[in-house]
Amino acid sequence: QEARAHALPRLAAQLGASELVYVATCNRVEVAFVAAPAIPLSAYRPRLWRALRGAEPEPGAAERALRIWGGEGAIEHLFLVASGLDSARIGETEIAAQVRAAHDLSRELGLAGPRLSRVFDEALRVARRVHALTAVSNGHVSLAEIAVERVRAAAHGSRAPIALLGVSPMTERAGRALAASGARLCVVNRTLANAQRLAAELGAAALALDEFRRDPPPLCALLAAASAPEPLLDREVLERVAQAGRPLLVDMGVPPNVDARAARELGLERVGMDELAAVAAHNRDARLGELGDARAIVDAALDAIARRMSARRLGPMQAALHERFRLAAAAKTEQLLRAELSGLDDARRRALREFGDALARQLAHLPSSGLCALADRHGMDAVESFFASADPDLRAALERALADESLPRAANPEDDA
Repeated sequence: QEARAHALPRLAAQLGASELVYVATCNRVEVAFVAAPAIPLSAYRPRLWRALRGAEPEPGAAERALRIWGGEGAIEHLFLVASGLDSARIGETEIAAQVRAAHDLSRELGLAGPRLSRVFDEALRVARRVHALTAVSNGHVSLAEIAVERVRAAAHGSRAPIALLGVSPMTERAGRALAASGARLCVVNRTLANAQRLAAELGAAALALDEFRRDPPPLCALLAAASAPEPLLDREVLERVAQAGRPLLVDMGVPPNVDARAARELGLERVGMDELAAVAAHNRDARLGELGDARAIVDAALDAIARRMSARRLGPMQAALHERFRLAAAAKTEQLLRAELSGLDDARRRALREFGDALARQLAHLPSSGLCALADRHGMDAVESFFASADPDLRAALERALADESLPRAANPEDDA
């Protein structure tokens, strides 16, 4: 975290971004930033490559490796990421906490200004709604999580320990989850030193595999995920295990660590990879069934933020349009007062000026209302296209209105990839 705090201001400077949030997880990196209006988003790919890798990209390398979204497309992507709908494990909840932490860090560093903060705050609100109103995150889809859930259920109310057979990424992950819930653990491994290393981390006991096979302790459950060509717990060992107790055997070994036939004949419950995969598939299908409702929540939030963005951008534009009408009416009124109506007294001059100003306001109302409808149906790009041929003075006033730094800029469709 400290290293990232030092690196992020430099990354923002290298990109030329006025605001930046960097989200990094175990399998993704997202860089959200406010781009300079004059620079196409596609030009940021090689910039980001150079900033992150410290070298020039080979031709086409940045385009192949980095995906980029702009405007409302970028907001939609962030909503999906924060809600866990763009994750390998659909519906995961950890990503929302990671998005929040990334935004908090950028805010502390002064890198998250009003534009990104508004969008990130909304993304986290959407994530909360998705997980509160749908079942998209219900049911584990990770084999390790399902295995831990089964082991926890078997250990409930028992004072006997849980054995972890083998020191592997699977048993390490499961062991940490079980230790966090206060379970008693025993790590079993061929190499005792490796078992002792993991046991020290988990606050567990350690046994060499040979010792365990000779004299297994009473257990409430055993989770096996060791690398071996043959079952490590054959009939002879399972008979000893059954004499010491009747633990649940969760076998995540490939090939299996537990002799399935012997376990069945001895009346020991064994849960293998096929059973775990079937539970994962069922839970995954259930989550996919909830995707429609989750996506509807995201779409509603996108529509709402698009309307708010349009309203915030339209307000200054409408004011500029009204002011332009009033200035034009005032100029024509003064021209008349200097020429054809030069003989009017002060009272009539004042009345004519007020009439011109009121008429200008009424005339500006119709195009102003039309702009609202145009933005609502076709977006702000359509409004900007409508004004593309405006006279230079009006165009300058509109460009000043569009320069509001608190608003995301419109997307260029060619920049989405």
